[in-house]
Amino acid sequence: MSLSTILGSLGQSLDNPYIHWKYLVLGFSAAKYVFESYLTYRQYQVLKREKPPQALESAVDQETFAKSQAYARAKSKFGVVSGLYEFALDSATLWFDALPKMWDLAGHVLTFVPVSFSSEIYQSVVLFLGYSFFSTLISLPVSVYSTFVLEAKFGFNKQTPSLFVSDMIKGQILGAVIGGPLIAVFLKIVNYFGATFFFYLFAFAVVFQLFMVTVFPIVIQPLFNKVTPMEDGKIKTEVEKLANQLRFPLQEVYQIDGSKRSAHSNAYFYGLPWKKRIVIYDTLIDKFQAEEIVAVLAHELGHWSMSHTTRMFCVNQVYIFALFGLFSVFIDNSSLYQSFGFLTERPVVIGFILFNDILTPVNSLLQYGLSVLSRKFEYEADAFAVKLNYAGDLSKALIKLHIQNLSTMDADWLYSSYHYSHPTLLERLGALGWQSEKKTE
Repeated sequence: MSLSTILGSLGQSLDNPYIHWKYLVLGFSAAKYVFESYLTYRQYQVLKREKPPQALESAVDQETFAKSQAYARAKSKFGVVSGLYEFALDSATLWFDALPKMWDLAGHVLTFVPVSFSSEIYQSVVLFLGYSFFSTLISLPVSVYSTFVLEAKFGFNKQTPSLFVSDMIKGQILGAVIGGPLIAVFLKIVNYFGATFFFYLFAFAVVFQLFMVTVFPIVIQPLFNKVTPMEDGKIKTEVEKLANQLRFPLQEVYQIDGSKRSAHSNAYFYGLPWKKRIVIYDTLIDKFQAEEIVAVLAHELGHWSMSHTTRMFCVNQVYIFALFGLFSVFIDNSSLYQSFGFLTERPVVIGFILFNDILTPVNSLLQYGLSVLSRKFEYEADAFAVKLNYAGDLSKALIKLHIQNLSTMDADWLYSSYHYSHPTLLERLGALGWQSEKKTE
């Protein structure tokens, strides 16, 4: 028996009018919000601590720690409120059957264009563009407060209102240019290949991801940031020396003007397997010693050396294949569509949206699993840097990054297990030998 046949049989068994899909989806969403709010409450208790952890007392002064705690508490409060706002909007959309109304409105828009454009594909694209624009508008108060109040209060926001609006407009245009054709191809594949569509949809998804990884830093990133070759100097020389030592196929070292939007720091690399580029934020260059920057890059190159990015990519592809395979179970589920107000029509794009809502519990568990795997990779990359004798410089760099970004220096174990893709600062410093190093000084 083929996989498509098995999935088809499962789909028939789930097409049951006695299953209240709307209540299930709303229940899943409410449970997730309540659980994540509980985690935030646990974390908030940690954020009330007035003194830095003992291992950081000699590295972080009281004023910086207090400011870091205040910043984290402010973000936690904001996260609960913005999360409730988003939960309420999503729940209202489903409860009051707004999706059928939006679908009908998208169809009404097409009455103003030639009849040749009147198809499910074009209607789905119009729905996507309209929903994207509407979502941006209703989330605007949240974005504005986060950028110009919360981030500005703690000295991180560098954006001007004009740059904020410009970024928003560019984002909408990019969403239309990329998202519209993407949905059209998605629906073409589903309609053309029938019950086996998920095989071909998966193949397309893999190709599209690889395409975006290649195109983003070359075409899209320059629309938002200025990326220029780094001038000759100690940092560039040391980075090139490390790349040669590890046989990393470095083509060029760049710096990016991240400071025009935020005071936060970062560094990354990208490119094809045989031609890589390293990009360092100007905020990192301005405030860190060359040895510390190279130590951070030694950690990043550890990910490359141990194929962490490739391995995580492969894990994600397994998830995507399973996602499309399971979607084939629900694509023709009339009871699902009817639960949300679609009495006769069964638009594929709507089905995919509802299907993702049904997967809320599964996605939460997968998020936890991916976080566990990601933290394992981070420890391994740190250990890689230690073998290159960067333990001390990397420890100092991590502490500086947390001080500069006012990042949380301690965390509740359950909160960090669910949310954090990286170990906490204390966990990483412990693995790097920071505590024993401080005791011997």
